[in-house]
Amino acid sequence: MSKTSKQYDTIIENCRSLFINKMTDYGSAWRILRLPSLTDQIFIKAQRIRQLQQNTTRKVDEGEQSEFIGIINYSIMALIQLEKGAAETPDLNTGKATELYDKHIQITKSLMENKNHDYGEAWRDMRISSLTDLILQKLLRVKQIEDNKGKTIVSEGLDANYHDMINYAVFALIHMSE
Repeated sequence: MSKTSKQYDTIIENCRSLFINKMTDYGSAWRILRLPSLTDQIFIKAQRIRQLQQNTTRKVDEGEQSEFIGIINYSIMALIQLEKGAAETPDLNTGKATELYDKHIQITKSLMENKNHDYGEAWRDMRISSLTDLILQKLLRVKQIEDNKGKTIVSEGLDANYHDMINYAVFALIHMSE
């Protein structure tokens, strides 16, 4: 599992670097997005990955890797929005946004390590297409919870689903790097 931890950190450092660079370029304009808008952005990325996996012809020269990175970063933004709520105007500087990013990644990685221990790294035997399908399933669950105004009876909440999507996307990127 130490191999997974190192691979995880490498993937996240790449995602984090892109997040910081985009914060430098655009500021925290994403802070005005309501949670369903972020969910829809993640959904678009997951759908595109699925299309790329099914189609042999590509008309845009971007691959699955950038979309998985987008899923990770948009999911972190969603976790930040869950914590802070949507803002009326951009209200985070790069330092504070990065601090929140790191906080939520730490929670997400800890969850991954606990599940990895219990499941014995079963994800290593999964296909990238299956990880994509699981992300899409989580997104449909999130949309239903959002439509239910955030209320669940027996199911885990929105945050758990975003954590899982991040971890599935990291696993897919690890597979792609091997």
